[in-house]
Amino acid sequence: MSRLKLAGQIGAVGLVMALLGLLVWKVAQDDRTNVARSFSKGQRTEPVNFELKRLNGDGSLELSSLRGKVIVLNFWAAWCVPCKREAPLFQAASDRYQGRVVFVGVDTADFSGEARQFLDRYGVRYQNVRDPDTSVLDDYGGLPIPRTYVIDRTWTVSGYIYGETREETLRSAIEEALAT
Repeated sequence: MSRLKLAGQIGAVGLVMALLGLLVWKVAQDDRTNVARSFSKGQRTEPVNFELKRLNGDGSLELSSLRGKVIVLNFWAAWCVPCKREAPLFQAASDRYQGRVVFVGVDTADFSGEARQFLDRYGVRYQNVRDPDTSVLDDYGGLPIPRTYVIDRTWTVSGYIYGETREETLRSAIEEALAT
């Protein structure tokens, strides 16, 4: 009986090792690029176009319709604690740069009711769209959030802020994009 038990344990360890090896191989072979990874590698990165339904307005928004303008693209969710802290910062910046910079919020992985309550609670008036299945977020780097991208007039990602945005960091990234 002990030989059978030992053989079972060796088989289980072998199976775990095989699965671990498969996982390592998969991670090493995954060459799927996204905006965050490309930008972080210093590559000239264009934003991924999308068309999503508006949260605070009718119809949908296609990102490429804003081409030629400086765009601040912020991925957020109502359940995200840093997103709650930075929401007033984005609204204030939207007011400050009105007419020169377009702000677009992308709510991800929320129910639309929760997202609308978030916009109301934090006084967010700039345009926001909904990415319910995180497919757009995945193109831009995936979870965790928040993630913020600044796109310049040449349709190039000129700034990327991972995590909670600070006022000076956002201002610097916007001013750099406006200078192009």
